[in-house]
Amino acid sequence: MIPESEALVVVAPARYVLLPVANAITGYSVKAMERKIERGDWPEGKLWKRAPDGHILIDMMGYQRWVESR
Repeated sequence: MIPESEALVVVAPARYVLLPVANAITGYSVKAMERKIERGDWPEGKLWKRAPDGHILIDMMGYQRWVESR
């Protein structure tokens, strides 16, 4: 048994994450993701949503589907 002081903690990101978190997960820069959104390569509602406060949130499930479609 692992002592409590040495226990590992695993944190899974939320389904919808802000651009800087998506950058850390995917490796795409914030600017690259913004360009994909602006060009329409990543359609709203499939790969991203706008939060009630106006922030862009990347749908990680949508991103995974996008990656696997190629």
